[in-house]
Amino acid sequence: MIINLSETNSLVGEWLSEIRNVDVQHDRMRFRRNMERLGEVAAYEISKQLEYVEKDITTPMGIANCRVLKQQPVLATILRAGLALHQGLLHYFDKADHAFVSAYRKHNHDGSFDISLEYVSSPSIEGNVLILSDPMLATGASLVKTIEHLQEIGKPSHIHLVVAIACTVGIEYVMRNTKGNITIWAGDIDDELTAKGYIVPGLGDAGDLAFGNKIQQ
Repeated sequence: MIINLSETNSLVGEWLSEIRNVDVQHDRMRFRRNMERLGEVAAYEISKQLEYVEKDITTPMGIANCRVLKQQPVLATILRAGLALHQGLLHYFDKADHAFVSAYRKHNHDGSFDISLEYVSSPSIEGNVLILSDPMLATGASLVKTIEHLQEIGKPSHIHLVVAIACTVGIEYVMRNTKGNITIWAGDIDDELTAKGYIVPGLGDAGDLAFGNKIQQ
């Protein structure tokens, strides 16, 4: 299932306009906060699809019957670009366990790149709902490799992918090359992907915009 959060009018469109805007992107704090906001909206929408149980809660005046999560999800993100989006999810799923993956494009001299996955830190995800965040779903290669590696650790009951901007090519690649129940939540979906794997119009390099330029080694 693919859900485009921009298909209906909401503040998501306002935040995305600032995230994409070259005249606003220089404000790193605002860029990160808008990413957090997208994560918060996605967390709320995902929460509607999770399982709940009834629980009696003692108040100062009596007993209240409340619905609470049956099981906390596991929040995973791809370093470093996904941290702000991940933080937004954490604001809502504040009791969740966390997984962190270091996956990045290792560029070659001819302009091509390979996906390098060098570090994974994860709790048990067997039978859990896994929420994996990454700002950009471009080619889909890094997300597929990350999902494959996490599924070697355990088989989640459902995977929710949360991205700010997705490309149709990347969405098709992910859905074609992954196993299990997967839902993609995208702030917006663009149709064009350059030969070097960048989304157009996209927003640029989310990691650099959030945390500053990097030296590629």
